[in-house]
Amino acid sequence: MSVLADFAAKTGVKYFMISYTDLFGGQRAKLVPAQAIVDMEEDGAGFAGFATWLDLTPAHPDMLAVPDASAVIQLPWKPDVAWVPADCVMEGVPVEQAPRNVLKKLVAEAAEAGLRVKTGIEAEFFLLTPEGDQISDPFDTAAKPCYDQQAVMRRYDVIAEICDYMLEMGWGPYQNDHEDANGQFEMNWDFDDALVTADRHSFFKFMVKSVAEKHGLRATFMPKPIEGLTGNGCHAHISVWDLDGKTNAFASKDGKGQVGEVGLSEQGGYFLGGIMKHAEALAAITNPTVNSYKRISAPRTISGATWAPNSVTWTGNNRTHMVRVPGPGRFELRLPDGAVNPYLLQAVIIAAGLSGINSKADPGKRYDIDMYAEGHLVKDAPRLPLNLLDAIRAYDEDEGLKAMMGTGFSTSYSKMKMQEWNSFVSHFSRWERENTLDI
Repeated sequence: MSVLADFAAKTGVKYFMISYTDLFGGQRAKLVPAQAIVDMEEDGAGFAGFATWLDLTPAHPDMLAVPDASAVIQLPWKPDVAWVPADCVMEGVPVEQAPRNVLKKLVAEAAEAGLRVKTGIEAEFFLLTPEGDQISDPFDTAAKPCYDQQAVMRRYDVIAEICDYMLEMGWGPYQNDHEDANGQFEMNWDFDDALVTADRHSFFKFMVKSVAEKHGLRATFMPKPIEGLTGNGCHAHISVWDLDGKTNAFASKDGKGQVGEVGLSEQGGYFLGGIMKHAEALAAITNPTVNSYKRISAPRTISGATWAPNSVTWTGNNRTHMVRVPGPGRFELRLPDGAVNPYLLQAVIIAAGLSGINSKADPGKRYDIDMYAEGHLVKDAPRLPLNLLDAIRAYDEDEGLKAMMGTGFSTSYSKMKMQEWNSFVSHFSRWERENTLDI
């Protein structure tokens, strides 16, 4: 008996959602009855890849999504159904551009170097009205709403239900809060291996949207859904371990030098150096939409701060920089936003970090200033891209990062993102009519 058929027999699951994530972060699935799962587990479910956001044509053969039975999750809110992430294959060969395949390749490369990357993410989201045009809680109006206990309790039914499910699934959730924008929330769970975190991140987005809909609301991870409010970030906490996962390869043993002083080893400094070196190109993946640049290039928000970076700088325990080192043996990348593809986020972190280790990249000067108040004093730090086009161009020019991510993936990703940009700039906006009609 197959692993998934056995899982269905033990749990009472009637259907499996065989799911993959496309280049733009869209989750695609086929609903397969448990009686048919044996063949699907071996051969995969068939998809027309061109019908989703992949760089394929109608002439390509079937793309098969082969489920990873080790990552199956029974839906806590609908126990008859199980979700299982899949790896995309075409004519017996992994699809090079498929995001989960990109991540698995980089996880393997890290393992060859004796390294095991572990991450945790902070996925922020808004709860809006079903139309998506305003905050769902009319009483959530505070100028500084972060950690507002009344506001979080008014959404207790949604937040507690999601947290209960994470407890049930063994994710180790440890805190939930109202975030810095009105209508915004964040939920945290334990860090784990990069692929596990990516699968859980993908499922989390699906779960939050599903539970919100159940309660008559709409959840969004859009980077900047409400003008004037803090946007949705997706901060990533990164540490690297030996292969048995017990020794932190990033932890400083001597405390010397600017990296050692904040708790990073020499190797950890090189990994950080890779993140800094490739940061401008990194943005094309960590901040993948037109809307993303309304978050990292935003003016001060109603609460007083955007909590998003706009320059390539790093620091100790200071939240105003792109990278924060809050304690020994790990660092926080504050660049990614809610639109980031869960698999490509992990992949590009590993790619940039391994590149840094391979080249012994210097992370550059550590700044301990308040970048929001004194950032204008920093003259030698690169600015992050101002828009998606700048980010795509930066990615195209970064041959080292493109090679680490895979030439096939990079070519397809840049091509499709440029098509997205061209679609955006060909759109006539209300702003254009209001401001240039009579010029």
